[in-house]
Amino acid sequence: MQNYIETEADTVEEAIDLALLQLKATREEVNIIIINEPTKGILSFGAKPAKIRATLKENITAAPDTVLREMLTRIGIDGVVESEFLDGSLHLNMKTDSPALLIGKHGQTLDAIERILNCIVNKNALAKKKIFVNTEGYRERREQMLTDLAHQVAAKVKRTRQDATLSPMSAKDRRVIHLTLQDDDDVSTFSQGEGDMRRVVVTRQKY
Repeated sequence: MQNYIETEADTVEEAIDLALLQLKATREEVNIIIINEPTKGILSFGAKPAKIRATLKENITAAPDTVLREMLTRIGIDGVVESEFLDGSLHLNMKTDSPALLIGKHGQTLDAIERILNCIVNKNALAKKKIFVNTEGYRERREQMLTDLAHQVAAKVKRTRQDATLSPMSAKDRRVIHLTLQDDDDVSTFSQGEGDMRRVVVTRQKY
């Protein structure tokens, strides 16, 4: 859901009411900019409707970078949080003296921080947003490692003609494996298992 909308109506107030209805917000929750006042024209020719832009107000106390800094403080870690918008999503990068503590085994701690942050920020937000959290380039290194692993396992499956079952992975990591091999005509992938024990199986394509 975008955080603003432009609407037109016979009057400014009607245009505002229409915007509030579509944004599912109250008057106090938006900033209004009048783009065009309505004009009557001459003998009904040249008449123009009122046009406004209504923008949802940002709750500063729930700003994602502010929340993440508070989370770091509460777990006793000094750090700096940098924010950047990429492809319409907010990416937060943590710079601390304890990156390994924030990452955890296979990124499990980092994933937990990201999940909790999204829950806090989006709990009462009018416009839901997806926030990604990273530190010390871990996400990029992890993705490259999984990509290399996928290619190595695929090569082994082709060579031995035997299926290969990988270690249990998170849904995010399994997705990397699936996407890496989706265009390989000689192998296919699927997931099996439940919960934390769910894993990827790489098998030969059946012709």
